[in-house]
Amino acid sequence: MTTTAALIVAAGRGLRAGGGVPKQWRDLCGQSVLARTVAAFSAHPVIDQIVLVLHQDDLHLWTDTSITVVTGGETRQASVVAGLDAVTAERVLIHDAARPLVSCAVIDRVCKALDAFAGAAPALPVTDALWRGDEMVTGIQDRDGLFRAQTPQGFHTSVIRAAHASHALPAADDVSVARAAGLDVAIVAGDEDNLKITHASDFARAERLLGMRMDIRLGNGYDVHRFGPGDHVMLCGVKVPHGRGLQGHSDADVGMHAVTDAIYGALAQGDIGVHFPPSDPQWKGAKSHIFLRHAVTLATDMGYAISNVDCTLVCEYPKVGPHQPAMRAAMASIMGLAADRVSVKATTSERLGFTGREEGIAALATATLVKT
Repeated sequence: MTTTAALIVAAGRGLRAGGGVPKQWRDLCGQSVLARTVAAFSAHPVIDQIVLVLHQDDLHLWTDTSITVVTGGETRQASVVAGLDAVTAERVLIHDAARPLVSCAVIDRVCKALDAFAGAAPALPVTDALWRGDEMVTGIQDRDGLFRAQTPQGFHTSVIRAAHASHALPAADDVSVARAAGLDVAIVAGDEDNLKITHASDFARAERLLGMRMDIRLGNGYDVHRFGPGDHVMLCGVKVPHGRGLQGHSDADVGMHAVTDAIYGALAQGDIGVHFPPSDPQWKGAKSHIFLRHAVTLATDMGYAISNVDCTLVCEYPKVGPHQPAMRAAMASIMGLAADRVSVKATTSERLGFTGREEGIAALATATLVKT
């Protein structure tokens, strides 16, 4: 199977976008521009290798050791050549770090075109009227056959490496290097959202686009535990005095279990029983905060933040109202959230069903997760 690398050029020192630091290191909705660009390729299944080209003064800023990092040169072309030396894949997609919103679809189109051509790159046809002039219009430029170039620009690694080796003149991009070497470069459809951040206003546009792309997940959880002998019940991390206890393999905290399953559900990662099998004796009598903390950590590892959770306890007794503030505080502490993002409430079933007969307690929960 053909292997593909992403070569991300991030050695520039451009400050036109403001912020006092090179634009690739500026924050964009909670992550640096560069981190978002790398993440776009890391998440794509066709990418086998990522090579990141950094300025020598920035090498210490990148700490992810799973990414190959090389030092850039004095020019963009020199940086690309340095990156190509580290590429081991058969194909390479050369991408500007300042294009953090590149989509999977654009990457797919470039890769597919490389099955038939030595090179391929995304572009958008020019649709606006074009003028020549200075302060005054001096002429009109025909826009037929004109395109706005984007990245990633993809090539078979060996041929673009040879093209750069024989190209001594400054190059606007890698397509120009390939064309000078006589290579055919296919044009594939670009994306208006695949903007290159250059000026301060581009950050505002990128933030708007990210807001529209927001990845929000909802999960539901439901749990039931029957009453048995005991003098208290554990509900949402709080010990509530009661004439009976709840039975279960763990501490039977029905509310916390429902919230935990809601988080697992939002992540499409099963339920508590998948991660902590009741057949495993080590979880006998375990505290439920272990399960909830695991779900929260899993969400973080998968790139999600918990926005809020909402838990409803269904029972006739004990009365939950007096304990709600403590329950919210306990749950918030375990999940690392502010208390105003955690809701715990209770209702009865009007004496209907097993909860109405006071045979047990049920809990329903919803969790909202947002991609970070």
